[in-house]
Amino acid sequence: MTAQRQERYGWRPAIAFFASLAGFLVWACPEFTAQASTTERVVVNRFSGIAIEGFDPVAYFVQGRAVLGREDFEAADAGAVWRFRNEGNRAFFVAHPEIYGPQFGGYDPIDVARGVAFAGNPRFWVISGQRLYLFGLEANRDAFAANPDRFLKEANVRWLTVQENLAQ
Repeated sequence: MTAQRQERYGWRPAIAFFASLAGFLVWACPEFTAQASTTERVVVNRFSGIAIEGFDPVAYFVQGRAVLGREDFEAADAGAVWRFRNEGNRAFFVAHPEIYGPQFGGYDPIDVARGVAFAGNPRFWVISGQRLYLFGLEANRDAFAANPDRFLKEANVRWLTVQENLAQ
């Protein structure tokens, strides 16, 4: 075999070995694949990994409105990158992501109550019971605001099933 041919085909056995090893690990460790596929439990941009379109989740509570976060103030949680308006908001979120993060991972609670995962829009939101909810449609936000308990009861029951479907 010529030197040129050796260079061209020299890496093929190594690539085949590593591909076989990766395939074996996926087969032998199914819990690893389940963890790797759960990244959509929070609404994120699939290209950047930024949650809720870069809006600051703490600003809904502090300022009472949707405010875009800044690149300078980011934190990672639940497989997503969250942006904040300032360091104080970032610190609040890092200390209590379960409080400041949108419920149901940012999916519309009315759709979750129906057993469907539909991404919420950070511009359509409600704070109810000291929790943030995002909605895919303005009409859903208005219906929820009129009677949150009606939708939350069913959404809480179905959320685990919806999460399982997101992991597949």
